[in-house]
Amino acid sequence: MLLMRVVITGLGVVSPNGVGIPDFTNAIRNGVSGIQFYQKLEDLNFSCCIGGVPEILEEKKANYFTPLQLRNFNSSGILYGCIAGMDAWRDAGLIIDTNSELDFDSGTIFGTGTSGVEKFRESIYKLDSKQVKRLGSTVVAQTMTSGVSAYLGGIIGLGNQVTTNSSACTTGIEAILMGFDRIQLGKAKRMLVGSCSDHGPYLWGGFDAMRVMTYKYNKTPKKGSRPMSQTASGFVPGSGAGAMVLESLESAIERGATIYAEVLGGEVNSGGQRDGGTMTAPNSIAVQRCIKDAIKNAGIKSNDIDAINGHLTATSKDSEEIMNWVSALDRKGKDFPYINSLKSMIGHCLAAAGSIESVATVLQLKNNFLFPSINCEDVHLNIKNIIDEEKIPKQVVDIELNIIAKASFGFGDINGCVIFKKY
Repeated sequence: MLLMRVVITGLGVVSPNGVGIPDFTNAIRNGVSGIQFYQKLEDLNFSCCIGGVPEILEEKKANYFTPLQLRNFNSSGILYGCIAGMDAWRDAGLIIDTNSELDFDSGTIFGTGTSGVEKFRESIYKLDSKQVKRLGSTVVAQTMTSGVSAYLGGIIGLGNQVTTNSSACTTGIEAILMGFDRIQLGKAKRMLVGSCSDHGPYLWGGFDAMRVMTYKYNKTPKKGSRPMSQTASGFVPGSGAGAMVLESLESAIERGATIYAEVLGGEVNSGGQRDGGTMTAPNSIAVQRCIKDAIKNAGIKSNDIDAINGHLTATSKDSEEIMNWVSALDRKGKDFPYINSLKSMIGHCLAAAGSIESVATVLQLKNNFLFPSINCEDVHLNIKNIIDEEKIPKQVVDIELNIIAKASFGFGDINGCVIFKKY
């Protein structure tokens, strides 16, 4: 069977440090942090009172949604996902028209962790007050997990597969690879893929209770997210959405589309919460196997990888992740690829992390630069002992790039790795 080559023809992003590709590109090139202090978190007695929330003005929302839609919208994740998805679709040179014909060649796989947390809270209060008739007609669409893909499917008029996946921090990578598989097998010409995450205390509170978020940088929020740093003390929560249009190379060439990069392949697997893996910790054997299989499926060798956009959350697991990369690639010291972490600028955007970080990876490939891992002036000793410190960019690096690996390792001991190549 002839497998189709898959390329990326459109990008969209809603990030704590930039909404839209131009602003986001400028931010990641220049190491701009989107982390801020939030008084509401302190008022609720959170230990971690900082986070990353995209800034979207009301005028901007009006460019995407009708007044009626905006009156009923109380799901930040769906809002972010729809904006990123619509931007990616238009960036690919495709039209959004509510009167358009149904497009059976195009679909979407757009993931999330939880949907409409604020809407759930609002609904619970109304139910407790016996006001069930006042819940509103959109409560189901905003709180069902597949709400974001359902909204996008209707806005664009998608007739192919329309669904939502959910795999914790690995959600974004999984969505990309699910869309890739569908196009590669000839079941769709193009797929809008990505993921999104709500923001706020009702989503972040559980992580604060687990004590996996930092509490040491409430007075200096932009210093708080410190992947690979000796002084890292936990992750900073973030939110937003990333999206890309995947398309068969044949279709992209036929319509003269701009091509950002090619998706060579990847892998998803699970550590099964065995051999050291738990609900919150990775099974290193499975992580290494995921990376190796991604390389094999992409048809490349480990030495072909120029850079890695890691998962790297600013927890104690950062050193373990680096060791897993070293073992899987059989490369260390000066031979190790460059590696960076976008979470240093935007925090851990949970279900949206993999997609936002994949957009950043593709922008690096397209524009030949590596964004800095800010706040990593004091590289962790365990990391310095196995890779050359210069492989962690502290400032932007302008460099010719050909292949970058992007990975996410999520709660539940689930892993994903995708390989992007310059087209």
